[in-house]
Amino acid sequence: MELKDIFSKRLRNARLMRGLSMQQLCVMMNDIVTKQSVSKYERGESMPDSTILIALCKALNISPDYLFRENRSALNNVHYRKLTRLSAKEEKSINLMVEDTIERINEIEDICGIERHFDASSFTCQVKSLNDVFCAATKLRTDWNIGNAAITNVINILETNGIIVVEVEASDAFSGLNGTLENGTPVIVVNKQMSTERKRFTALHELGHALLHFSEDMDEKMEEQYCNIFANEVLKPRQTFLQSIGEKRHDIALVELKNLQSEFGISVDALMYKARYLDVISENRYTTYWKKKNFDSNFKSQVEKSIIDDEHCTRFENLIYRALSSGLITESKAAVLLNKTTEEVWRYYIGGYQIAEKWLKDRKGTKLDLNAIIHYSNILYVLAQTIYLSKEIDKIYI
Repeated sequence: MELKDIFSKRLRNARLMRGLSMQQLCVMMNDIVTKQSVSKYERGESMPDSTILIALCKALNISPDYLFRENRSALNNVHYRKLTRLSAKEEKSINLMVEDTIERINEIEDICGIERHFDASSFTCQVKSLNDVFCAATKLRTDWNIGNAAITNVINILETNGIIVVEVEASDAFSGLNGTLENGTPVIVVNKQMSTERKRFTALHELGHALLHFSEDMDEKMEEQYCNIFANEVLKPRQTFLQSIGEKRHDIALVELKNLQSEFGISVDALMYKARYLDVISENRYTTYWKKKNFDSNFKSQVEKSIIDDEHCTRFENLIYRALSSGLITESKAAVLLNKTTEEVWRYYIGGYQIAEKWLKDRKGTKLDLNAIIHYSNILYVLAQTIYLSKEIDKIYI
């Protein structure tokens, strides 16, 4: 594929990833480019000059190299978990954000010489019944050496076992999705805005979709139910639950459930769901619980309160700092990948001035309003891009 074709496709993807129309992009660039020009760029009919290129990168919050890389991370067999109907525009945006993250993961893995490995052949659980789901959850815990212990960090254990986990900022209409790369690596995506308990449960629910092999005659509703039970069992095995709660209860006190939530990182709703499908409580008692939650705002607040530490994807960031400390990438390259300000950006001089520091010193004792903070963030972004582009140019001419 020619460079112009790569650029045109990547520019369009970057714009759609941010959910912007061509006109909105022009406005974000202070109208230094027209909608017609952007259209020509995206059709591969022309290329922007360096000034427009930097402005495009700034507006779209991407690095220049993003626009000149071929996409190597297309997702296959994508399965969405929706709370309400997602618009086609938001689905496209989420897919592109995921592909962008996977590209950067692939890039840093290549730099570090790391080959990701996930052996799907070792996990071939056929699911026709509830007991099959129990067996699958037990097998996973055994294969991953978890035993019956609480899982401290779900995202970390998924990443450790070769699964790519991506967090995206999305509306409440999106919960999670799963897909696979061409090499068979599972990809699990969760909404970054969710509570930690819900994020953990959703990640394992999506893992169920990725790993379990359902019989062809099973309907989608039953598959969803079995994936919920799979996630529940991985978080809190039924044997340990029954030991804690007992095999038959008329009711379960909220304090008991909150204690289990704290220990195993599983929500009260999920624990009550477990109590029902294990027949610890009756259907009538389970219905009563939901009625109370829906009509008693104080009870609902207590039930839904998150009480465990947040979890985020850390492997990607750790690999970048590993490459940086090993001299495999520059600080400016790390800044571009992470969208963070590094020491190199802080110390960068132009015309004898340390720009980042001087700007703050000139405003010492002044309360910065939102516009000033946004302006300063833009300065740091431009400095990082300047350093990166300068070094890329040096590679060509030195």
